[in-house]
Amino acid sequence: MGFTMGDSFISRDEKKLYLFDVDGTLTPSRQPIDDDMDKLLKRLRQKVVVGVVGGSDLPKIVEQLGKASASTEEVLLAYDFTFSENGLVAHKGGQLLDMQSIEKHMGEEKLQEMINFSLRYMSNIHLPFKRGNFVEFRHGMINLSPVGRSVTLEERQAFVNYEATHPVRQKFLNALKEAFPHYGLEFVIGGQISVDVYPVGWDKTYCLRHIEKESFSEIHFFGDKTMPGGNDHALYEDPRTIGHSVSGPADTKNQILEHFPDLKS
Repeated sequence: MGFTMGDSFISRDEKKLYLFDVDGTLTPSRQPIDDDMDKLLKRLRQKVVVGVVGGSDLPKIVEQLGKASASTEEVLLAYDFTFSENGLVAHKGGQLLDMQSIEKHMGEEKLQEMINFSLRYMSNIHLPFKRGNFVEFRHGMINLSPVGRSVTLEERQAFVNYEATHPVRQKFLNALKEAFPHYGLEFVIGGQISVDVYPVGWDKTYCLRHIEKESFSEIHFFGDKTMPGGNDHALYEDPRTIGHSVSGPADTKNQILEHFPDLKS
């Protein structure tokens, strides 16, 4: 069981927030958190306020950050803030703060036009293999995967290797931008196999509006997709945050320990 919001933390700095992307930062892409990282974050939470922000929906984040058969509530209580879908679904401890809907924002006609275009485009891409679940509808975004989200871990890595010489998603992203310049949408590279689509301003900086009243003196954000076009870039570059670019979970651990050497086990 994680800490509750009412727990007292000896000498914890309540004015500093350490905020972490999930996929590629705390965990390998779509894989569970390892014991060392889980324990390190628990120790870190005794020092500062800790939050997570991911583009995935809450069930996927719970699956990755939960240990064994941990419940959604247990995962939510393990962090001070949990922002799924870039913060379009926001929790403080175990309490839901807010939930937004891309369907209500865009309207069904525009939404279907964008989805239909994407399906036609992806149907014309030739890849070494394709699987199922090419369009995933979430509360705050649409996730588009040319190879399909039903790939195995081995197939996922094979697609990553293929993209090293065939910029499939970048070309797809460029086509979407050209087709929908006036829809007020952002198109960014998401994770290893997909493109995220959401309204302008609904990137990961959206999560910051939920913590404005907290008056943090420092907000440190750690992400792996911090390059232009990556889904961590906006929050990494935001003037309200101190951005830290990481190459993977091992690098995240090292950077945390650089900030707090006394957390070494």
